[in-house]
Amino acid sequence: MLSMYGEAILVTLKITLISTAIAYLIGIPLGVLLYCTSKGSIFPNGPLNAVVGFVVNIIRSVPFIIALVMIQPLAKIIVGSKIGDTAFIFYLVVAAGPFIARMVESSLKEVDAGVIEAAQSMGSNNWQIITKVLLPEAKPSLITGSAIAITTILGYTPMTYLVAGGGLGQLAIQYGLYRFNENIMYISSLLLIILVQIFQEVLSRLARHSDKRIRNK
Repeated sequence: MLSMYGEAILVTLKITLISTAIAYLIGIPLGVLLYCTSKGSIFPNGPLNAVVGFVVNIIRSVPFIIALVMIQPLAKIIVGSKIGDTAFIFYLVVAAGPFIARMVESSLKEVDAGVIEAAQSMGSNNWQIITKVLLPEAKPSLITGSAIAITTILGYTPMTYLVAGGGLGQLAIQYGLYRFNENIMYISSLLLIILVQIFQEVLSRLARHSDKRIRNK
């Protein structure tokens, strides 16, 4: 029994961490693009911002369970299967990427405009402003956002059972709910809650540690 829970925890962590990492590889560039092309930013481009924003909003507005069904043919083309853990990671990435992009954009908007203007006055180009000013200054907010993202993705993992995936959610639903085994259902749910709390606490502490305003007090 313990080995069953241990394996389910490992599968859940694998799905959550891999999908979060890939979603951030997509979401950060998209978020930076949305911020930088907005009105009054470092290289405003209204049409591009409108198109990217429209696509991001469309994907974000589709409920995850519906998106999971709609993009199964795309999953078959890209990852070679509509079911299993790898396919579910793909579904999570598609759903989480635009969500993360908006969070990144929001974090960048919190950066003091005076810091950006100072960098521009010293001759910094756009790439230097993004990599050496915007992202470092927004780091605490970005880390706080990552806590929200990773716990949201973790909350989606129980839906793995829909595509024959594994993990704590699949254990709770398939072996707990459907087989009327309350012990498995409650223990699996409790383990999911514990994982959420661990991620939230670790990332919140990391965000506070990286915030210069708090460190300098």
